[in-house]
Amino acid sequence: MSDTPLFTRFCERLQGTEPFITVEITPPHGASMAPILDAIDASGIPEKVSGFSVTDNPLAKLKMSAILSAIKVQQRFGKPVIATMSMRDRNKLSLQSSLLGANDFDIRLILALTGDPAKFSDQPEVKGVLERDSTLLLSIIYRLNNGVDYSGQALDPKPAPIYPFAVSNAYAKDMKQLMKRMVKKLDYGARAIITQPVFDLDDARRLLEIFEEAKERSIRQTAKEAQLILGQFPVVRARTATFIDDKVPGISVPKAIIDEMNLAAMDGVAKEQEVGFTLSKRIFDEILALHPKVHLMTHNRFDLCSRLIG
Repeated sequence: MSDTPLFTRFCERLQGTEPFITVEITPPHGASMAPILDAIDASGIPEKVSGFSVTDNPLAKLKMSAILSAIKVQQRFGKPVIATMSMRDRNKLSLQSSLLGANDFDIRLILALTGDPAKFSDQPEVKGVLERDSTLLLSIIYRLNNGVDYSGQALDPKPAPIYPFAVSNAYAKDMKQLMKRMVKKLDYGARAIITQPVFDLDDARRLLEIFEEAKERSIRQTAKEAQLILGQFPVVRARTATFIDDKVPGISVPKAIIDEMNLAAMDGVAKEQEVGFTLSKRIFDEILALHPKVHLMTHNRFDLCSRLIG
């Protein structure tokens, strides 16, 4: 089945050498996307990016549906949207049903996540589903792209092409193990891997090296054209830098950045944010110059994204 210009351009940009930037959106804890859509519009960010992504109940906290939010964003701005799907909340029946419905609304970029543990939820006694990790979703997408469901039954009509994305930590004590996990996701058909936030140019180079090795080791032909997208999280508060370094697995914030942010915080919030933005802008520009494929995560600070991109 031939693809539409919207996704053809997106894939060409992903494969090309020009800057490819996506911005993460967290849906609201409420029943309307309107305030978020208006904030995106006001920031001017749609004209500066290749697309968006929408999170799926991050940290198991209740938010509006990722797929339905993605429909709203894509229809409003005419930009491709990567909809996140968490294994935590769905079995293989629900996953397939959601994918087929999303396909009819032209939501066809899917980020496969295992999902944060249900124990973090803000809802009482939530239980995770977790039939398997995110490779189950990748294998489902592989089958749907071949016109059959997970059980092998033909689909009528067949879905339009679905583009699966996966995630990777940005740092690990054993980088070989990280590379093996990349290989596994590429073997299951991932077309691109988005990393956790990267704060150090040497770490970015290391990730690019092991990703190239992962592509060579993968058994899947699609891996040869797969791309690595480096995550970026601009830090403008010292406590945020400390928190993500201490508490978030797979992310390492250099001590020099934490020290500089802590010193700036001693001179007030305005100085702290000024120094934080300067540091974040330098890191963003250096990463983009090294590898022009970046994914921005800012907890809906679209004005900050716009300033970073320039």
